[in-house]
Amino acid sequence: MTDVLVVTGTGTEVGKTVATAAVAALAAARGRRVAVLKAAQTGVGPGEEGDAQAVARLVPSATTAETVRYPDPLAPARAAARVGGEGPAAWEITDRALDLAREHDLVLVEGAGGLLVRLNAAGETLADVAELLSAPVLVVADPRLGTLNATALTAEALHSRGLVPAGVVVGSWPRDPGEADLAMRCNLLDLPDMGAGPLAGVLAEGMGELEPPAFTEAARRSLGAGLGGTWEPSDGV
Repeated sequence: MTDVLVVTGTGTEVGKTVATAAVAALAAARGRRVAVLKAAQTGVGPGEEGDAQAVARLVPSATTAETVRYPDPLAPARAAARVGGEGPAAWEITDRALDLAREHDLVLVEGAGGLLVRLNAAGETLADVAELLSAPVLVVADPRLGTLNATALTAEALHSRGLVPAGVVVGSWPRDPGEADLAMRCNLLDLPDMGAGPLAGVLAEGMGELEPPAFTEAARRSLGAGLGGTWEPSDGV
């Protein structure tokens, strides 16, 4: 049976794509056939590297796809409106994911921005996609001050819809330990209590610049056992 995992963030630019690629890399390393679907890509023009292409660069064995692409760096509904469109319907994204599921062991659906960012003129969100797929949702969080509230709000939205949180991954931790301030270090202790599940990994900033073999090894050290890695909260960062 194919597993489907939806990946969202507490906001934009929190490391969702690298986190998605890290999960994909470890699944692929275990011999699983992996597909990654970008629900809606914005802020990228024709021929430019979007999030799906970034995953393909980091995990060459993964099948990657995007449902739609809009050039303006805006929420999908607004980006679509600016080019005369309505944005992708939740059922369209779901159908694309289910098509990929027919030939893959794991399908990862990466959202755009946070959980409740509008995908289309009807106001549908990634939460609607997760509901249609009956899929758990992995939350990628910013490590900085303010992340506890954003994570708790995301968790509350998940629970209110009957969705299952799959845990929290910190998407971009400073490479230099000296740059991690007191709030960031305390957030690692407090994030598991925000309702989105256990802390499932901590990814270092810059991981997306690595070559595929090094990226897979970094992912293994940075994600917990539930996502195929060896990282444990007691390991620190």
